[in-house]
This record gives sequence, structure tokens and C-alpha cells, in this order.
Amino acid sequence: MNPSRARLLELLRTHAFQEREVTLSSGLKSNFYIDCKQVSLDAEGACLIGELFHEAINELAPEAVAVGGLTLGADPLATATSLVSFQKGRPRQAFIVRKEPKGHGTGQWVESTKLPASAPVVILEDVVTTGASTLRAIERARSAGLTVLRAIGLVDRLEGGREAVEAHAPLTTLFTRRDFLPDK
Repeated sequence: MNPSRARLLELLRTHAFQEREVTLSSGLKSNFYIDCKQVSLDAEGACLIGELFHEAINELAPEAVAVGGLTLGADPLATATSLVSFQKGRPRQAFIVRKEPKGHGTGQWVESTKLPASAPVVILEDVVTTGASTLRAIERARSAGLTVLRAIGLVDRLEGGREAVEAHAPLTTLFTRRDFLPDK
């Protein structure tokens, strides 16, 4: 395993993962919880995420000019990826997809640095469960005139989200529930 990927998994296991009964945002019950913000908001974690997402985008969607997703989970992911892309000489802008349209002015759903019409983008996600957040981000990005090439996530819980997302865009995740619960 790539040392950066191994270290990110270690951080996620140590700081983000809990094996306990929890109700997810989808309303579903689960026997584990993973709060990726505990790692994506950490300096080392953000750097590793940015590096690994940047590498994945270079390989899978090199024409992408921007990265973003549904606020709040995707915000640190997009920022980290955008910063690393600049440092590596292949700058990609970050954008944010709002949960509600802006309440004044233009009422826009997507906040960006004025990406051109049809700009090729990648949607980022922290945890894929049902795929609902990723699908909202894809829909709103497309409504804003962006061309969604694919989605990239940190963790796929393997609970049907991949199939839902892939009906609209290819999905790649760095990890799955098996990286946290190998026997389940």
C-alpha cells in the first residue's frame, strides 16, 4: 500500500472510526460510524487527502479544472485537493455546492471562482452511504452548467450508494467499510 494511503487509513481508523450503534443522516441504523471531518480538518489528514485525491484525479479525470461537493463534508476535501493541485503545478479550483440556494443576490447553488460554462469537474465526498449527498452535488453542479466527470470519495460504506451514484457518474473511493471492518 502507498505510504500516504496507509497513513491516511491509520488516521481514519484512529480518529474518525467508531464501532457502535448509530443513526445516520439517511435515517438508517448502522453498527459503525465514521466522521471523516476529524481527519479532513486535521493538517496532516488534509494534506494526505489532498495528495491522494489529486493523484486520483490526475489518473482518472486529468482534464478536470475544479473539485467540489456538497457543503460541509466536501469543503475541506475540495480545499485540500485544490491547494495540493496548485503546489504540484496542476491547479484546480475548489467549489462549494450549497444545501440551500443563496438567500439573497443571485440565489445560486454553487459557489465558485466563476468557472466557465461546461467546465469539467470532479465531485468530492467524504462518506458514501446511500449516495444522496453525492447525487445532490452532481445534480446541482450540472444545473450550474458544469460537466461532472466523476465522483471521488474517501469511504464507501458499501450500503448501496455506489450503485446509486454510478447511475449518474463513475465513483472511486480510497477506502471501503472492509478497510475498517474486515470481517463484516
